[in-house]
Amino acid sequence: MGKLYTISLAAFAALGSFLFGYDSGVMTDVIASKNFLGFFNTTNTSPTIGAINSTFSGGAVFGSLFGGVIMDKFGRRWTIAVGALICTVGAILQTAAYHLAMILVGRILTGFAVGLLSMAVPVYQSECAHPKVRGLIVGLAQQMIGVGFIVSTWVGYGSSTVPDSSSIQWRVPLAVQTIPCLFLAVGMIWLPESPRHLIATDRADEGLRILRKLHYNGSNDDWIATEFSEIKATIDAEKALTAPGWLIMFKIPQWRARLTQGILVQVFTQLSGINVIGYYQTIMYEALGITGNRNLLVAGIYNCVGPLTNLFFITFLIDRVGRKKPLIFGTVGIAAVLICEAIVNSQNEDGTRQGLSIAGVFFIFCVSVIFSLSFGPVSWVYMSEVMPFQIRAKGTAFATGIGNWLVSTFFAQVSPIALGAIGWKYYFVFVAFNLVVTLPTVYFFFLETKGLTLEEIDLLFGERALGSLPADLQKEAQVGTHEGKASNAADQA
Repeated sequence: MGKLYTISLAAFAALGSFLFGYDSGVMTDVIASKNFLGFFNTTNTSPTIGAINSTFSGGAVFGSLFGGVIMDKFGRRWTIAVGALICTVGAILQTAAYHLAMILVGRILTGFAVGLLSMAVPVYQSECAHPKVRGLIVGLAQQMIGVGFIVSTWVGYGSSTVPDSSSIQWRVPLAVQTIPCLFLAVGMIWLPESPRHLIATDRADEGLRILRKLHYNGSNDDWIATEFSEIKATIDAEKALTAPGWLIMFKIPQWRARLTQGILVQVFTQLSGINVIGYYQTIMYEALGITGNRNLLVAGIYNCVGPLTNLFFITFLIDRVGRKKPLIFGTVGIAAVLICEAIVNSQNEDGTRQGLSIAGVFFIFCVSVIFSLSFGPVSWVYMSEVMPFQIRAKGTAFATGIGNWLVSTFFAQVSPIALGAIGWKYYFVFVAFNLVVTLPTVYFFFLETKGLTLEEIDLLFGERALGSLPADLQKEAQVGTHEGKASNAADQA
């Protein structure tokens, strides 16, 4: 079935990423609802709002780590299905909330589910992808995160037209997420398991069948046979040389280095500043004098810019320019734009200067564009690529849980307080980190992975199944074949 089938499979699995985007974005509209703020007796910059957002991120930390526990045992697709079911329960609790505790518990559950999905979806996609289009395939995760943001914003905008006396303003946006939850949970039943997981769990014949279903184009039988042999040899060697559990990825130097890079690319994504804008952009627009429904309208347009840019990038660029160059571009570009944003805000603190307000919105949009050409898709692609199979589930779980969600939890809690206290000066936290930490780390230590199979990436880190396999498995196989033929000829003579 080949490339089209693989893209369709990856896009459907990315409904899990859609839920990531929707659940993250929906609170932007919910906290802008006067009915919600009055119902729970709070304000949009209060610690209560920070707690609602941080409980989501906190739940995601544990959900990601839980994925590392169950994914190797139950498989990639069933992990995604479980995440979708848990998300359904959390969404129902939030929709029916009559006490703050129901909102908080619902956010914890949806956060747990989204954390589970955020680490499972890229792993599933990367293990099913052909190396030449892996950037596109895994980049669909970021694409659907963006689409989730778009849908949440426009659902919220539509609901905001309801009178302030009605709780429909915020209950409908929270309820809509149950639809993709159930769709994903049921749909995963018909999708195949990752061929690498099948091979690792002694179902090699089924793994070969799925590999062929994913990548056969009518004339590449030799490539599929070679890829299958390489996957099986690598997995068998890793299993023979290592022990199960979490500690092994910290003990082996090469794996520790790969885990560190997976964590760092997630940390750098959070410290780019994008999520602060995503969660609290309506507060930023108010500081620029953009209020009421006009505020939500601008937020809705903003949420469309990123996914459109991301779609262009993953379709035409990521598998050509690679991973490292876009990360360098994103680091410098976002830092420069945030400096411009801070300057504009410093000269327009009361939001009365229309020209500067327009410039401020423009620079916020620029952050989204640059992020979508760099950290947005590349962070998920690179993280899933650098992990060797034996620690891919646990390593990705750890990188997502700690690097993404734990850092996100911290900023979800402190950002509304910081924005309320120091305003535009808060941007310089992210500018400094980008230039002092992210830029030199990416430039000197990150490696280029485009176009390589997941098993070939071992060689970038100075290993091939920890030194037990030759650097060129295909060449070794060919040598073995020629030697076998020569031996048979000698015997016949």
